[in-house]
Amino acid sequence: MKELFSISPTTRVCAVIGNPIEHSLSPAIHNAAYRHLGLDLVYVAHRVEDVKNALAGMRAFDNFRGLSVTIPHKIEVMKYVDEIAAVDRAIGSINTVVHEKDRLIGLGTDGPGALKALVDAGVQLDGKAVLMIGAGGAARAIAFTLAMNRKLRELIIMDIDQTICRGLTADLTAGTDAVVKSESMTEGNLAGAMATADVIVHCTPIGMHPKVDASLIPVEMFRPGQVVFDAVYTPLETKLLRDAKTCGLTIISGVEMFINQAVLQFEQFTSGDAPVAVMRRVVMEHLES
Repeated sequence: MKELFSISPTTRVCAVIGNPIEHSLSPAIHNAAYRHLGLDLVYVAHRVEDVKNALAGMRAFDNFRGLSVTIPHKIEVMKYVDEIAAVDRAIGSINTVVHEKDRLIGLGTDGPGALKALVDAGVQLDGKAVLMIGAGGAARAIAFTLAMNRKLRELIIMDIDQTICRGLTADLTAGTDAVVKSESMTEGNLAGAMATADVIVHCTPIGMHPKVDASLIPVEMFRPGQVVFDAVYTPLETKLLRDAKTCGLTIISGVEMFINQAVLQFEQFTSGDAPVAVMRRVVMEHLES
């Protein structure tokens, strides 16, 4: 393994900003990748409350190359960049900023990270019915990415908050050609959707530590041939995924999305291929410890 260059005036800087930020795995993941490739880069974490001035500082430093953005700044940061892709503007949030000469380019890697996880698992999405449970930030990113990059038969969105659910459905209908339906999260509606869904995408905190024994989908609702993707990655295998596995279904952990979004950020920051195996190893070491 190559060693990280000594920090010098030529060293480029990347960072993650959020509040709180102490829990972030991003410095460990990115710095391990930089060391492996011998890149003259360093990645740090900053607790930030003043997003406007944080972005002004990024502009001021020529060697400030990239920024990862986490809660609660993914929406506000959009105000202070120069360019945002259409899909990310429709999603309404970004998690990545790249410093290109005198411009700041904003984009999102959560949605593409989820799509890559599905594709890597061999999931065929064209012509399929997707049931998305949850309509928050992660759901928006994934829903728009799927709707704009694949020809879904239909996309059904469920959430206990009908205002958010209907809002996402309206935005998807206006911004894509996808057939989108919004339904309240009732047992009857869930059973009906599960009877036709080919792919289930779970985007709520249910099943996350400490409530690891909870799942929104009763095991009897699963049917053969379905794919179940859970955006939750702590624990690595949620009750939802365990139940789906017992039914012989294809399951995809949220850790795949998490790794993929970091890989995509790395490639934006460095303009090179990421050492995926190294980044995966670091993530798994932290999550399994």
